[in-house]
Amino acid sequence: MKKKITVQLFIDNGKIYKDAEKTQAIAEELTEVIRHFGDLNADAILIRIAAVGDEGKDASIASLREITKLSEIPVYATFPIEREEDVKKLLYADAKLVVLNLSKQSNWDMLEDVSKRFGKEKIAVTFDDFSNLGVYRKAAENYASICFIFDGVKPDFVSAQISLPLFVELPNVTLEKLLDSIATEEICGVFGTIVNENVEQINSIKSLLMEKGIEVAAFSANIDWDKLRKTPDGLIPVIAQDYKTGAVLMLAYMNKEAYYTTIKTGKMNYYSRSRKAQWEKGEESGHFQYVKALYADCDYDTLLAKVSQVGVACHTGNPTCFFNEIASKEYTEKNPLKVFEQVYGVILDRKANPKEGSYTNYLFDKGIDKILKKVGEEASEIIIASKNPDAGEIKYEISDFLYHMMVLMVERGVTWEEICAELAARE
Repeated sequence: MKKKITVQLFIDNGKIYKDAEKTQAIAEELTEVIRHFGDLNADAILIRIAAVGDEGKDASIASLREITKLSEIPVYATFPIEREEDVKKLLYADAKLVVLNLSKQSNWDMLEDVSKRFGKEKIAVTFDDFSNLGVYRKAAENYASICFIFDGVKPDFVSAQISLPLFVELPNVTLEKLLDSIATEEICGVFGTIVNENVEQINSIKSLLMEKGIEVAAFSANIDWDKLRKTPDGLIPVIAQDYKTGAVLMLAYMNKEAYYTTIKTGKMNYYSRSRKAQWEKGEESGHFQYVKALYADCDYDTLLAKVSQVGVACHTGNPTCFFNEIASKEYTEKNPLKVFEQVYGVILDRKANPKEGSYTNYLFDKGIDKILKKVGEEASEIIIASKNPDAGEIKYEISDFLYHMMVLMVERGVTWEEICAELAARE
């Protein structure tokens, strides 16, 4: 099992905070914060939800859903769980792991049922008091996948009583203590103040762990610099591409130092031929490029970097450096995701800016019942068309269905990105 370094956030009555003392509320910058955690190569986000009443609970789950919607890395959730329905709500909010406190009788009573219903891999356990695990040990091992340790309980004490992998909170310790803790065999992951305070160093921490022979999810160079074919001045060209859209952002060069710094830090570093110096993309502008993947071409003389671009790639302020059109020809876009996004964008615009005579606006004006009726009708048309030997008819009916489905998606605030993320997570 790869060791995990996990950041944490706190939710209280729907408000999201960076710290347990609730002094750093997150609101407008939430998108940037969640994206940043993924860019920095954190393995997961642990959301710790405070005990609240039913109204506050619903608001907190709504905030959790907002976080999972934005996050590209798994989200775990602790919660004042009282009944099985609470577990379902957390998982339906797309939490990948829910922590049950077995010191609460209600949680202990439901453990087997929720494990069988939702899957053992989605259930973790913890305890207020670890001094008497004998009663719970066997059930916890049978029906949970991980044991969380909060509040500075010693992992070696817990590991002597239960064989589950341990996720350990490290509040105020040194980086050296973090490295020593995660290197311990029974510990599968760490979280806590020390991680949040050193979030910018996660990739470097993982590099240090790899040097110790500890398996973590981190970048490592499968191809040594010496195996790449360089230009006469010892450089190699690098094409940077947006990992989501596929847009080509820029072309630059790397030397050996920039190559390995990029691998170690997870941020794109280049070599400036004019300044004759290595530079980190965004070091002055803040428009960093976080590496998602790095490839060499068939001749090993050009690199392709798939990156998460913060801000814009070009120093002119353009999103990409390639904006000077030389020649172009009209063509029909057939990239499925681009077509879906384009049509979705038109429907979204119709909802925001109604157009007289628009069928899309007619559907929105009639409301959800009309939209659902059309989705059902178009689904039935697909079934009927599928009985026809002419396969071409199916194409038109599926297109009609997808259009009406996208109207429903816009009406309910569901994006193609969310759908793709859900499909990608399925086995």
